[in-house]
Amino acid sequence: MTRRYLLIAFFIVLVFFRVSPLHARPWQSGECPHMTSRGGQDMGFSQTTTTHHFLLKADGGTIAVTANDEKDAVTREQIREHLAHIAGAFAHGDFDIPMFIHDQTPPGVPEMKRLSRKIRYQFHETDKGGQVEISSTDNEAIRAIHDFLLFQIREHKTGDPTSLP
Repeated sequence: MTRRYLLIAFFIVLVFFRVSPLHARPWQSGECPHMTSRGGQDMGFSQTTTTHHFLLKADGGTIAVTANDEKDAVTREQIREHLAHIAGAFAHGDFDIPMFIHDQTPPGVPEMKRLSRKIRYQFHETDKGGQVEISSTDNEAIRAIHDFLLFQIREHKTGDPTSLP
């Protein structure tokens, strides 16, 4: 009798995992509801009305965010406020926002904190939003920046290049 119940339980679990939407397919771009929700809370703008790019450069890289609608002045200003804040926070070793959004410490963050005096963060406005240039002359810091940006590319599914141009 016990063997029969174990066999039935096994089949129930098997069926659950085969039909569960959590196991049906990986998240597509923008479909991770928890990350999107946390991002909207901490960034101050909708993840669905903006586009993120994370670009690698020889001396570090760039975080760029744009409003999808060029006439959306509200989102454009929210992007600029957020990125200006991010540049200042990162410069002071505060990576709480990406750690909250991704629900983990992104790769490269411990090293970027430790090497904070060797890394520059510069915010610039763009026509449709803004960007943060992250740069260093220190090889270990550059590796950490690249690790951080590569994680962002994967998590946000941006399709950005994962190697230097």
